[in-house]
Amino acid sequence: MRILRYRKTDRANAKNRARHAIKVERIRMPVTRGDTVRVLRGEDKGKEGKVLRVFPKTGRVTIEGINIVKKHRKARRAEEQSGIIEMPAPVHHSNVMLLDPKSGHPTRLRARIDEDGTKERLAVKSGESIPRSR
Repeated sequence: MRILRYRKTDRANAKNRARHAIKVERIRMPVTRGDTVRVLRGEDKGKEGKVLRVFPKTGRVTIEGINIVKKHRKARRAEEQSGIIEMPAPVHHSNVMLLDPKSGHPTRLRARIDEDGTKERLAVKSGESIPRSR
C-alpha cells in the first residue's frame, strides 16, 4: 500500500520556516544603551541625547528628548490620570551617530581586542576608547 504524502503541509512548513528565519534576524548596530549620540537626519537633526532603548530586530533606537510624540493614554487604575502624554519614539540607527569622547564630534567605530582578550570600542577620529555603559 502506498504512503500518503500531503504536499500542502510540507510546503507551508517550509514557507513558515523561511519567514521565521528572517524575522528573528538581529541587526548589528554600533550604538548600545547608555551611549551619547547625535541625530544626523530628520526633524531633530543636530540634537544630542542618551540612548534609552535599542531594538535589534527592527534596527531602531529610542533617544532621550528626540522624536517626541503625543500618546493618548487611558487610566488603568482609579488613582491614575488619563490624558495625552509626550514620549520619545524610536528612530532608525542609521540616522544617529556615536559621539567621540575626546572632541564631542560624531565618529565611526573601530573594534580592537585588548591583551586580556576583551573587545574594546575605539573612535575612528581620535582613537580614544569608548566605554560600554550598560
